[in-house]
Amino acid sequence: MRAPDSRSPVDQAHGLRRLFAGSRPLPLAVVSNPQVDQGGLLLERLCTALGDAGRRVLVIDAGERSPAVRDLAAVDLAACVEPLSDQVSYLAARGLSLRHVDARGGTGGMLDAVAQAAPQADVLLVHASASDLARLFSAHSAWRAGADGHSALRPILLADDRPASVTHAYAAMKWLVQRGNLWVHDLLLAVSRGSPRAQAIPHQMAGCADRFVGALLGNTAWIDPATPATAATPSALAALVAAHLHGQPLSPSAASHPAAAPRTPDRRPAPPPTRTRHAHPEH
Repeated sequence: MRAPDSRSPVDQAHGLRRLFAGSRPLPLAVVSNPQVDQGGLLLERLCTALGDAGRRVLVIDAGERSPAVRDLAAVDLAACVEPLSDQVSYLAARGLSLRHVDARGGTGGMLDAVAQAAPQADVLLVHASASDLARLFSAHSAWRAGADGHSALRPILLADDRPASVTHAYAAMKWLVQRGNLWVHDLLLAVSRGSPRAQAIPHQMAGCADRFVGALLGNTAWIDPATPATAATPSALAALVAAHLHGQPLSPSAASHPAAAPRTPDRRPAPPPTRTRHAHPEH
């Protein structure tokens, strides 16, 4: 993972000041997708964008294919946090949430424990399955409430341009709507420059989300896996991150602007797909 640029030295007392001030780190729910080959790269680019915004990130890696939590976590969770750079730390966390199940079946206590173990983190990037995220951010969890008392959490879906990955992302969205009462989602898409499906996928997912589950697909960011890690953060990804960090208004029309997607020169944007009777966006 490329270490994000740091404009100032790490302040070791930063986390303690934040905890004593009573504020929480920002939770960022990223829905794992085992059908995406470039899932690790998407997480790296997301961490880089957060680092560019001056945030210190802890990646809580609890996806289906993530490393299992270490036994040491039961007695010293902080010792399991691995620094990757001045601004990014990593915690192998598959199975960790099940150690924090409350009487109502929620697992938000895991986030409390992690926030105490890594007080320097401004952002807790939780990479987990839709079912795990629904338990972590259950309706009674304080971690999903914004300053106004309403839900401020928008899960970020991962996908690429293969139908299996899009189907999985759509199923995850449906699960989070029905089980987690989370109605607004963003999309981080790994597509090569010039992919004929780069522009169609957000349209299809947004249409299916609206028609079949009543959900809203907000911001979409496209990541070309062939782009060097040292390249500047794409504007669409920077906008997606800014919306989460600063509570900016949703931009559900972002997916309807094909010019924002990577494409080959002189390629005219594909028109939005026609309506379909199928419930799955890859059809």
